[in-house]
Amino acid sequence: MATIEECRGALDRLSDNLASAEGDVRSAAALDRSLSCHIKDLDTTFTGRLQDGRIEVRDTYEGAPREKAQIRLAMTGDDLVAMVNGELNFAKAWAAGRVKLEASFRDLLQLRKLL
Repeated sequence: MATIEECRGALDRLSDNLASAEGDVRSAAALDRSLSCHIKDLDTTFTGRLQDGRIEVRDTYEGAPREKAQIRLAMTGDDLVAMVNGELNFAKAWAAGRVKLEASFRDLLQLRKLL
């Protein structure tokens, strides 16, 4: 099972990947939105912002998200680490119910470019 530190590291690597992306991926990551990522097996939530093509994690706390972020993710720590490492395809994990993504319809249309 992934640790909180490994999950935080995966979010940092994802941020670096988004920042260095080009084309459609870069434009999708250019949103300015609040973000939460609930790691279900650790019952830990990371909150922050997606802005300027990066994910900025601002807080980490126990339990489910306290506030409703504009983009909300939920998954296990192992799935987060596997996705960032390229071992798990986001679209397949989402379709199988392993990853939950909630956002406005408009944001979902923009975020689909990341898939």
